[in-house]
Amino acid sequence: MALSTAKKQEIIKKYARNDKDTGSAEVQIAILTEEIAVLTEHLKEHKHDHHSRRGLLKKVGQRRSMLNYLAKKDITRYRDIVKQLGLRK
Repeated sequence: MALSTAKKQEIIKKYARNDKDTGSAEVQIAILTEEIAVLTEHLKEHKHDHHSRRGLLKKVGQRRSMLNYLAKKDITRYRDIVKQLGLRK
């Protein structure tokens, strides 16, 4: 269920703000989004896996917090990442 190192590196490369960036809000949000997608697929097959469901809810809360932080800090970066990840319908 965890992301592979290669997949994580690919996400970091895509969303990094510069060459050395591995932990900016955008990168963290993108990684959490991918982890949420993986857990969502897992839970479609394993409906009674409540431990994983709790992990999913924690990740959703973390992503929400990061998005709120980014919206307060820099609204244009927030809008860009939401658009790139397709989070708002």
